[in-house]
Amino acid sequence: MSETVTNNKETRGFQSEVKQLLHLMIHSLYSNKEIFLRELISNASDASDKLRFQALSNSELYQGDADLGVKLSFDEKANTLTISDNGIGMSRDDVIEHLGTIAKSGTADFFSKLSEEQSKDSQLIGQFGVGFYSAFIVADAVTVRTRAAGVASDQAVQWHSAGEGEYTIETVNKESRGTDIVLHMREEGKEFLNEWRLREVISKYSDHIGIPVFIQTVVRDDEGNETEQKTWEQVNKAQALWTRSKSDISDEEYQEFYKHVSHDFAEPLVWAHNRVEGKNDYTSLLYIPSKAPWDMMNRDHKSGLKLYVQRVFIMDDAEQFMPSYLRFVRGLIDSNDLPLNVSREILQDNKVTQSLRSACTKRVLTTLERLAKNEPEKYQSFWKEFGLVMKEGPAEDFANKEKVAGLLRFASTENTSSEQNVGLADYVARMKEGQDKIFYLTADSYSAAKNSPHLEQFKAKGLEVILMYDRIDEWLMNYLTEFDGKQFQSITKAGLDLSQFEDEAEKEKQKETEQEFKSVVERTKEYLGDRVKEVRTTFKLASTPAVVVTDDFEMGTQMAKLLEAAGQAVPEVKYILEINPNHDLVKRMADEPDEQAFGRWVEVLLGQAMLAERGSMEDPTQFVGAINQLLAKA
Repeated sequence: MSETVTNNKETRGFQSEVKQLLHLMIHSLYSNKEIFLRELISNASDASDKLRFQALSNSELYQGDADLGVKLSFDEKANTLTISDNGIGMSRDDVIEHLGTIAKSGTADFFSKLSEEQSKDSQLIGQFGVGFYSAFIVADAVTVRTRAAGVASDQAVQWHSAGEGEYTIETVNKESRGTDIVLHMREEGKEFLNEWRLREVISKYSDHIGIPVFIQTVVRDDEGNETEQKTWEQVNKAQALWTRSKSDISDEEYQEFYKHVSHDFAEPLVWAHNRVEGKNDYTSLLYIPSKAPWDMMNRDHKSGLKLYVQRVFIMDDAEQFMPSYLRFVRGLIDSNDLPLNVSREILQDNKVTQSLRSACTKRVLTTLERLAKNEPEKYQSFWKEFGLVMKEGPAEDFANKEKVAGLLRFASTENTSSEQNVGLADYVARMKEGQDKIFYLTADSYSAAKNSPHLEQFKAKGLEVILMYDRIDEWLMNYLTEFDGKQFQSITKAGLDLSQFEDEAEKEKQKETEQEFKSVVERTKEYLGDRVKEVRTTFKLASTPAVVVTDDFEMGTQMAKLLEAAGQAVPEVKYILEINPNHDLVKRMADEPDEQAFGRWVEVLLGQAMLAERGSMEDPTQFVGAINQLLAKA
């Protein structure tokens, strides 16, 4: 193909992240170098989809769709492989944006993670999605010639780079719209300058592409000898995979299609393919990834499904069809009920959209329920990757709150490890006779939770407590108030009542002790004044002299710390000091006649309780001083 340079040639440097990606990718993905062809064919297919979509509002860009396709040709003498498409093409600005930069926030953090975890580079780069840059796995130089649809032939663009830090870009003539990518192959990439090797890779990775993929082949005469003529032969089926019957699609085909729509290198964990007819007529193909995308927790993470209307591609990242807490789901929806000219604004309030969103959400949740029931180990691997975002569900999706709650996993006192593998249904099934509450504790870490003094009474009575230590957990419990008809009860709240698990003799003894200890409580309250909300006796402790708790309707410690970390104003948390009359230190304090010494004991008890609850105290100097004076006296 002859191209003529016209003007505007310039040399530009790659964005620094592109340099890092090229270097790491070439070395990390070399063992799986054939994926370059999958990525480039996938991009060509997307370009054709985008042309169809643009033509809905501007028919002059494209007439008919019979000629859309991808063509592969190679020249052994010139040592080049060319992948051509006649899709949407790119303008000069598009080329600079897509081939010279990585327009994703957080890329610097991503690449620092790569350099810290070299052994996992291949997997991590796969999460990022290398796309076009995969060409440099097999090529030591790449030339791109592209002409955007609707642009004059003398306004085409040529991009060239050896992948070493810079590229050239110039304006050229190109007779037809679309993009040609010419790979100048390395010695190790010459295996792909072979018709049968190309056929093998296309059949493996690109059979599901909805447009034909052609290879230029040599015409042979009747005796099987090569002639000088060449022809184009279609290699793939060119039928959109989701339009085929499920019984005709193998697991391998589903897995390869996932990699096409997600640009993920890892296999999907599970998928659901459904054709629905009736009130709404649509097909959905929804995938649960096996690995979380690297930017899943970023605010501007691109989430959502590909939207097709009557098999015509409409948009990527159609987030209207999936709630935010399921933003990791990949796949597509093909609707027969939406108009071809549908926009994001129309989708927002469209009744069909709302119906599809509800149906797809339930489909994903049902798929996860089935996975949790039938393959618990596989579900556990899902939870480790996506548990944090699933915990956003109860606040966001009221209609499915019970379903989402059933999918949540936590650590508990039933287990000896920090692994979050206890479902709420498991907890309820193990509840003691007469127990009507689900007991839980939130803390900064698993270690802080499992060693919390609040657990002492529960261990003594054999009551299981759910241990929550993710930052989101305190926020979650504002919305997750019950499960299976059982209310949640924080064990750090003042309203905790375990009297139903105590016999009458024990209750009577506690009343006597509380009455005898009344003067100590009043004396302690008088010393502390308004530093605490209340002082009272507790019998829920064994080896701990005192704890602090909050009223049932007052902000908890973990929520206050969460808001503080976010830089928000936090109202003062007024604690209730609960003291254990059976502890030796408390007995020593109760017998202290000197008011100053008594005050030092109170400071020690309050300080210890605050450290256990908050990890900090208002006046450490006062606490340390009280300890020193008591030690000196001893």
